[in-house]
Amino acid sequence: MQRETKTSRITPKILSALPSPCWLLEEHLLEQNLQTLERIRHRTGIKILLALKGFAFWQEAGEIMRHLDGCCASGLHEAMLAAEKFGREVHAYSPAYKAEEVAMIASLSQHMLFNTPAQLKRYLPIAKAANPALSIGLRTNPEYSVAPAELYNPCGLYSRLGTTRAHFDESILPSLDGLHFHALCEESAEAFEAVLGVFEEKFGCYLPQMQWVNFGGGHHMTREGYDIEGLISTLQTFQKRHPHLRLYMEPGEAVGWQTGVLVTTVLDIMDNGMQIAILDSSAEAHMPDTLIMPYRAEVRGAAMPGVKPHTYRLAGNTCLAGDIMGDYSFDLPLQIGDKVIFEDQMHYSMVKATTFNGIPLPSIAVLKKDGTVEIFREFGYEDFRDRLG
Repeated sequence: MQRETKTSRITPKILSALPSPCWLLEEHLLEQNLQTLERIRHRTGIKILLALKGFAFWQEAGEIMRHLDGCCASGLHEAMLAAEKFGREVHAYSPAYKAEEVAMIASLSQHMLFNTPAQLKRYLPIAKAANPALSIGLRTNPEYSVAPAELYNPCGLYSRLGTTRAHFDESILPSLDGLHFHALCEESAEAFEAVLGVFEEKFGCYLPQMQWVNFGGGHHMTREGYDIEGLISTLQTFQKRHPHLRLYMEPGEAVGWQTGVLVTTVLDIMDNGMQIAILDSSAEAHMPDTLIMPYRAEVRGAAMPGVKPHTYRLAGNTCLAGDIMGDYSFDLPLQIGDKVIFEDQMHYSMVKATTFNGIPLPSIAVLKKDGTVEIFREFGYEDFRDRLG
């Protein structure tokens, strides 16, 4: 399956017109990802849902839902957003539901997945009373994963995410329509095939009684080098073994992968043993995964320290000593007012961002396919104030 090369269309003129800091989505790059996912859907019949926890860019809901089948929500607010802005199917899952929210979530959803048999038993009557047509699922824990870090391993030791085979309660089977597992994080088709084999080994005996299976997220289908044909083959082989099942996937990162950037501005440059450029953004507040995972964000036009003539430590504008993006080298010296562009900042960064230290959230803009820029939102003092009371 051929995929277009992801080429940014951001020009200096566009940069000069943006507020700073600013998340800028490139619409044509999003469309490339969606077209890849749609081709997988058409080849296999699988339904692909947008995981709002990873990419909740509702301003592009119309474009996204032209290619995908709906959304999966992690709780009440995401279910409300899915129903209000995206439409189509809503699948809800939470490690533990709050009693006062179950009826509303059920009324907004087509599928409701429970983390344990105990939660399913406790809330099934409420959920079904609110939505008699609701399809009920259980998240399983296959106890196998190749996640790159324990922080992101849903199947790690003592994981709270999903029910293991030893704790599966067969008394819930008459109420159960489907099974779910999520064991991947930015993983390959080979990793999915391995996890699927373990899932079938442990829970396959229940599949004849199910209507559907949800393979969760972490499938990096839009990443360059991902074996899409291998994924399709794995799905088709599974379908031949279980032709009665509807299949679902719920990627978030794969939808937003490499679709946009965080544009920042150099506010000051100082020297304390090395050159330090302080930006109008923050790793802590605006790119938290760079510190949590951690990972090194790519900077447009930059290289590792020492590779190019001018090396700088890029730092955030908060009081946290560790609010540092990393050390990068550039062809030319940085100047106050220069734009620094962090690549691939549309997924997770936006939904996790905070206003720590009163730093405003980055503005939200889209570079449309026709070359125009639409600024959807700029954040001010009231956004900071009102979230605190």
